[in-house]
Amino acid sequence: MLLVLCVDLDDDLGRKTGFSTPVIGREPVREAAVALATADPEDSDVNVLFQGLHIYDDLDSRDESVEVAVVTGLEGSDVKANRKVGEEVDTVLASLTTGEDVTALVVTDGAQDESVVPIIRSRVPIDGVRRVVVRQAQNLESMYYTIKQVLADPETRGTILIPIGILLLVYPLALLGSLFDLPGLMLGMTSALLGLYLISRGLGLGEHLDDSVERLRLSLYAGRMTLIAYVVAATLIVLGTVSGLNTLETYQEGSGDLGPPLMLAAFVVGSIQWFAAAGITTSLGQITDEYISGGLEWRYLNAPFYVVAMAVVLHAVSAFFLDEVALAYLATALTGGTLLGIVSTLTFAVAESRLSDGAHRADSA
Repeated sequence: MLLVLCVDLDDDLGRKTGFSTPVIGREPVREAAVALATADPEDSDVNVLFQGLHIYDDLDSRDESVEVAVVTGLEGSDVKANRKVGEEVDTVLASLTTGEDVTALVVTDGAQDESVVPIIRSRVPIDGVRRVVVRQAQNLESMYYTIKQVLADPETRGTILIPIGILLLVYPLALLGSLFDLPGLMLGMTSALLGLYLISRGLGLGEHLDDSVERLRLSLYAGRMTLIAYVVAATLIVLGTVSGLNTLETYQEGSGDLGPPLMLAAFVVGSIQWFAAAGITTSLGQITDEYISGGLEWRYLNAPFYVVAMAVVLHAVSAFFLDEVALAYLATALTGGTLLGIVSTLTFAVAESRLSDGAHRADSA
């Protein structure tokens, strides 16, 4: 049996005529169609009902097994409307007294009503979909629904409407700028906003920002020490930068103008201890998180020692350029920093190797 299923997604039939749905059978559908045409002759769902009757009569005249029914949704809610259509389709199928397999021919008045086709297909096989619209308005209705769908998508809406909105601000901002004698500034601000938006869209900065926010949120909920370590390290870097600039200013006041190498050396002398503390903090935070997650490896423990070694070397070299230390101190610092790095590397490498061998022997036993 073929079920000719007329779909009225926004329930114009029920709201305008008072008919209870679903409507099943040729005569009840004809009465519903006449009632809706009488209540609102311009409603496009009138065409759907009469088209359903036309298909029914055509198939019935050829002695095919056919039935016609009308199902409706709800106004103003796509989800609830689709759910109600599904419930009414179930009611229609339960009322059919036939031993034949039932298939459906869906009749709608446009692309919007066809959004329920998956709902209907989940309940009964669909042989086809017949869209019925006034011929003069077919392209207009399709264009309207396409624009509606585009504007309903947040991604597309932001891509299209934001640049248009910024461009539309050019004229009012130009008028405002002329009022305050700042037309160039206003136009420049508008151009800058549009340019920044287009660059961010082109580089996908919005997605990267969303990913960063999501990682931050997950870090907060997961209790990761790295997050706290990064905050402390950022504070230490700011303090180190201020300390380095103050040291540079002190040297300039005492020695006059300094060349770029000596300026860099003065900045390093004043800031290196703070930067080293920031490096040690972040490495310890990372080590803690790796240990908690079970992914800690011995070589990760080298990081704090490497930071200390580099800090000692950089401080000694910078202080030597500023004539703050003797050559012997520089040699001692270079040697000590190098030995610290070598000793830490060998120590943790040997420890990792022996622990791995011990675990391998235990597994073999």
